Amino acid sequence: MTSSTTVHSPLRLYGRSGELAILDSLLGRLRAGDGGALVLTSPPGLGRTALLGRTAAAHRARGEGPVLYATGAPAEQRLPYSGLHALLCSAPGVLPAEADRVLRSGITPGGLLDLLRGLGAERPLLVCVDDAHAWDPDSRAALGFAARRLGAGSRVAVVLGAEDETSFAGLPALRLGPLDDDATAALLDRLTEESGGVDPVVRSELLREATGNPRLLAGLVGRLTPDQLAGRTALPYPLPGGEGVLDAHAAHLDALAPDARTLLLLAAAAEEHEPDGAGTDAALLMRAGAGAGLAPGFLDHVLLGSAGITGILQRTGSRLHFSHPLLRRAVLHRAPPARRRAVHELLATLLAGPGAPPLPSLVQRACAAPGPDAALAGQLAAAAVAPRPHAERSAALARSATLSTDDALRAARFAAAAEHARLAGDAARSRALLARTGAPPAARGPSSYGTARAGGTLTAGGLAAYVRGMLALRDGPAADAREALIAAAALLAAHDPRRTLDALLGAAEAAWAMGDALAYLDAMNRIPGSPPDRALAHYRAGMCAMLGGRTGEGHALLRGCLDSADAAEDPVALLRAGASALVLGEVEDACRAGARALAAVRTRGPEALLPQALEHLAYAELRAGRHARARAHALEGLHAARRTGQPNSSAHLHAVLALAASVEGPAEACAAHCDAALAGAGPHGLVQAATLATWAVARADLAAGRPGEAAARLAPLVGPGPRRGHFATRLLAIPCYIEAAVLSGRADESPDGLAAAVEEFAAWSERTTDPQVPAQLARCRALLAPPEEAAVRYGEAMAHHDRAGGDFERARTQLLHGQWLRRRRQTRAARGPLRDALVAFERCSARAWADRAAGELRAAGEAVDVPEATGPAPLAGLTPQQQRIARYVAEGATNREVAVRLSVSPRTVDHHLRNVFATLGIRSRTELARVLGRP
Repeated sequence: MTSSTTVHSPLRLYGRSGELAILDSLLGRLRAGDGGALVLTSPPGLGRTALLGRTAAAHRARGEGPVLYATGAPAEQRLPYSGLHALLCSAPGVLPAEADRVLRSGITPGGLLDLLRGLGAERPLLVCVDDAHAWDPDSRAALGFAARRLGAGSRVAVVLGAEDETSFAGLPALRLGPLDDDATAALLDRLTEESGGVDPVVRSELLREATGNPRLLAGLVGRLTPDQLAGRTALPYPLPGGEGVLDAHAAHLDALAPDARTLLLLAAAAEEHEPDGAGTDAALLMRAGAGAGLAPGFLDHVLLGSAGITGILQRTGSRLHFSHPLLRRAVLHRAPPARRRAVHELLATLLAGPGAPPLPSLVQRACAAPGPDAALAGQLAAAAVAPRPHAERSAALARSATLSTDDALRAARFAAAAEHARLAGDAARSRALLARTGAPPAARGPSSYGTARAGGTLTAGGLAAYVRGMLALRDGPAADAREALIAAAALLAAHDPRRTLDALLGAAEAAWAMGDALAYLDAMNRIPGSPPDRALAHYRAGMCAMLGGRTGEGHALLRGCLDSADAAEDPVALLRAGASALVLGEVEDACRAGARALAAVRTRGPEALLPQALEHLAYAELRAGRHARARAHALEGLHAARRTGQPNSSAHLHAVLALAASVEGPAEACAAHCDAALAGAGPHGLVQAATLATWAVARADLAAGRPGEAAARLAPLVGPGPRRGHFATRLLAIPCYIEAAVLSGRADESPDGLAAAVEEFAAWSERTTDPQVPAQLARCRALLAPPEEAAVRYGEAMAHHDRAGGDFERARTQLLHGQWLRRRRQTRAARGPLRDALVAFERCSARAWADRAAGELRAAGEAVDVPEATGPAPLAGLTPQQQRIARYVAEGATNREVAVRLSVSPRTVDHHLRNVFATLGIRSRTELARVLGRP
């Protein structure tokens, strides 16, 4: 530990609530007079000692009985009964003579059982042994025998800590796993609370290096200065402080046979050129083992059998894996440097055969290098190209940077490694590599980072700024991402046209997410000349034309971009084609382009693009009315966004899921996804996600019969003012707003505002080919039309639906038409459209909407067999309309609010409510709420 950093032991155990509950239960049974035993097992550093200490302290604090506590000492493992001697010596002044006798003469297992029962005869006895695997065999056998016979009435509990349960077979065992991410992060906060906090990049590196091991995390933090923790000073690489945990992991490897230790070192070294978690190839280990002089019979047994090396190396198919990542690191840490380099040289030779890819061999040579090597660094950088995966290329470039002798070249290679880490979906690793570029961006000039890239130069500062901007696009305020990418484009413009173009397209994407049309046009107009890609040129010019009001020109250009997608294989180009289709209103083409983009990402990568591919496809499927498919793809996208560290994508995907749930339900899911979307969209200025999420929860309000709340949510989005929604997606919410405003009685309050919204929607209908828009427009006009015109407008809407298809929007129009007919007391005529609406809603799994249609149908006098509509037993004697009124009133709705929901007059509600009270024998709304179990 440095003199400038103080590390405190945590005041509480993090992430161990389940284990603590089990131990507390054991102590509770002990206090009640029933003993028992438990073995806590885990690799070193996961908290066995802390749990044992907490358990012993809890028993002592109650003052209900003695505690015997001992820790295994490997140095005494050959001394018979030394473990029991240490345990008995811990008794509070009771058994020193007995302890000495045990050490001199030993004790039978039955004798130890009698001794422990005697100690617990008067007060409950707790026995704790830490590192019990390090005890001498006689002590382990005797204590294991006694512990297996403790139970009801014994008043003795034994809690043991060991690396595994093999020494105490037959006893209940609790295996401790690594801490989860939240618990590890909370522990890190506790460890660094007095140092002023931790830089996010440093935080990610510490959490990654600790792998959920609390002791390792404490050791790493303890070796860093406050300036290093705060990110003001560069981190040392590799991070120091883990030596103690690695030594503890490696200690029991010393007991293995020399051949086993050699094979483990080969396996550990062979994973250096493999992706994280991939293990190593058994065939390579077979060749390496033969080259290292290992016996063929031994290699066949370990590598071709199913056992591997018990507890350390496990075989799965043709791959071998260490049982824990720290074990692999411990093997490399334990090996002398010269021996480790020799193993890497052997592997490098084996991997360099004819026709073999150069990168694996070069990585092994880099591991064997004793220091910087400019030539080897250049070879590594030159080999870090496609088709190698981005993660492997990132690792190779990072090694190349470490071996580089030139500062500018080192920074350029670290920046390139960061770019590939980002593309591989490892945002935290990308940021850590950016931190290693060293000097500020302005200090870096062009430099070639790969000898194979003839004439290829980059600016380390420009590339680093570009990567930072692209990371911010997925995990930061959209405005910041836009500015960062505009600045990166300026730095890259002179010598990297491809990344300059990508930076400006990224800035435009950020502006779109912000809902800033002018900023979007500004970024697009900064693209110099005509892009070399014809489809991209069409996309850029078409989007600028559409936002500039030149609809005809924009349609022709975007159609050119969409048509070019037929021969495209690049996922980014396919995503642009899908976006063009959505702007045009060609939702089926958007679905096809999105599906092809997703297939391309899954086949060729990059992994970082997977959340966007799934988001684009899910949104297109929503527009096409395929809500179940949209939900499935959005859920997968949400998992991918979390895995790749892209919270902005998570916000957009939550908004898509909220829209799907506003159709399929339940309402609670819609509200939860809406809250999650707004929680991410607000701080990062994601206006598009916020608009979609608000529209979703308003649509759910409509389904639940709350048009007033829906209108209140949507009015700011569709109207003028600072709270106006996204310039492109707000138009989609206008039909819901018109419906909500009319059903809630707001049409008379602001007729001009509703008429203006409809006219804006009508103008948009002229600019889109979305087949649902004409039907929605006719429905809006029907809602606002006088009675003599409304029927004609509903007929127009249904004619458009017949041409467009789509169950959900058609059913909404039928529901509103039937509701309008019933309100005009044409109940017989209302039943047809209401019945059709109910069937259509059920067909597309729109449960809440089906309930609303069923309620309207019952109110029109037709019996409906819908299980969800069946009232609870207290309401069985009421009519369907009375049941609905009773439920709404029990939820706290006023008579006027109920009337609006059911499209009846307040006087009708009052009449039905009096009959409800009479039938149920109650006198007040409070009693009604109590009858229905409402709070």
